[in-house]
Amino acid sequence: MKLQVNVPNRLTEIPLSDYVKYLKVIDTNEEDEYSEVFIHQKVLEIFCKVPLIEAVEYKMSDIRKVVNIITITLNEQPDLVHTFKLGDTEFGFIPKLDDMTFGEYIDIDRNLGDWDNMYKVMAVLYRPIKQKVGSKYLIEEYKGDRYYDAMIHTPMDAVISSMVFFYNLGKELSVAMTNYLDQMGMEDSTLQATLQASGVGISRFKHSLGMMLED
Repeated sequence: MKLQVNVPNRLTEIPLSDYVKYLKVIDTNEEDEYSEVFIHQKVLEIFCKVPLIEAVEYKMSDIRKVVNIITITLNEQPDLVHTFKLGDTEFGFIPKLDDMTFGEYIDIDRNLGDWDNMYKVMAVLYRPIKQKVGSKYLIEEYKGDRYYDAMIHTPMDAVISSMVFFYNLGKELSVAMTNYLDQMGMEDSTLQATLQASGVGISRFKHSLGMMLED
């Protein structure tokens, strides 16, 4: 059967929900040396919306071409996405991280690096825009789980770019804190332990993102 499908070739075309499904397929089957064909067929099902019962009818060479396009797409390294639309609602990246509340930080720290809960992180970082002038905008106050259902569909360019942004920010903060402690001559083991404990979420996230970028 000749393969004719719509293949996403930009991260903006891939929602977070599809990427999470893809990761679960990989996690479940990566130890099976005979799973390559099944994984490729599932990629076709998840990203191209081809029912699995139909995917098995296509030539493996054609499926591999589709998988290659999707793999290249998933390896994109987009710049930070400041705004995107879901339906009629435009969401904007939080303009001032300094204004983040402790509750917002906790929700990010608790879920960052956990793909099953990444939509909760997106709900903190991206909010509906309530006022916009040019490239400047104001976003709504954080309302917990109000936009969880919507953020499951966050485009992957926004997800990846915001994760890389925080990854780089975390590295910069780590270097700055180390330099500060060196300058102050602070070598107290209790302080070091406290700093490490407070950064558990970020460290877990950096490890997760690092592995993802390697893959």
